[in-house]
Amino acid sequence: MTMTEAVKRFVKDGDNIGVGGFVNSRQPVAIAHEIIRQGRKDLILSFQSAGLVPDYLLGAMALKPDHLSVQRMEFAYNGHEYAGTSSMLRYMTENEKIFIEDWTNFSMSARFKTASMGLPFMPIRSGQGGDIEKCNRSQVIECPFSKRDILLIPACHPDVGILHVQEADIYGNCRIKGQTFTCPEIAMASKNVIVTCEKLVDHQIIAMDPTRTSIPFFAVDAVVEIPFGCYPTVCHDVHYYDKIHLEHFKGLTDAFRKGDRESLAAYYDTYIFDVADTDEFIGKIPYKQLKYARQTESRSLELQTRLTPPAA
Repeated sequence: MTMTEAVKRFVKDGDNIGVGGFVNSRQPVAIAHEIIRQGRKDLILSFQSAGLVPDYLLGAMALKPDHLSVQRMEFAYNGHEYAGTSSMLRYMTENEKIFIEDWTNFSMSARFKTASMGLPFMPIRSGQGGDIEKCNRSQVIECPFSKRDILLIPACHPDVGILHVQEADIYGNCRIKGQTFTCPEIAMASKNVIVTCEKLVDHQIIAMDPTRTSIPFFAVDAVVEIPFGCYPTVCHDVHYYDKIHLEHFKGLTDAFRKGDRESLAAYYDTYIFDVADTDEFIGKIPYKQLKYARQTESRSLELQTRLTPPAA
């Protein structure tokens, strides 16, 4: 189905959104942009570690709180790796605009895994010996078998999971190249799932090599073919991240936190509100940046040294 139809049908006010990908890798940017265009209230964001998607949603809330709002985040890390932690997260928490629940990367992955198995909770050792359990709903109990303390974490069941993959068929069977992160677990844990893919492939291709299927069709409700659907983040074997665009957006969120509202608002108007879809968004990215991102990801390490990064 179309992106507009998928978001309209499956993303509702108050929903818990499970965000796939990891920090600067395979962030479901196209879906996030459409959620922002349509506007949703009182969302909950659940993810292991993410960068642009929660930043985009928090930025939209900061600029237009009557159009879109996030009430809660359950996560381990929100930031942009080399470019630093999220300025929008800092702004929201410093001004007490959202509630956050702090987890480790492993514990969030385990929460999705728990839900994917249909279990209400999972016992883990990670998180013991520190103060992390004071920042979330985990509970320490005495193991009935070993009589030692064990940490229990609750399952995380998103109302809708949003994911980007390299390949999918029309039924929702998905292939992920490279690291899968927590995408398969989020898909199996979520009530509904929207997937964007770089390429729609024949079902016969999927069926001929079923061991390469990362996410099965019965976990997916909507498939949308959107090349560059996670741009400007990395899509392994397709394109690298766009450092210029990422740093530009991060700079605008830094400036917003320091009082410059107009620059970030102009970005949202240019790249999200005043465009109809991802095609128009990508159309605003300079070709030299798209070309460099594609060449960097497709070349060997030795051949990458022959590339000249585009100037900002």
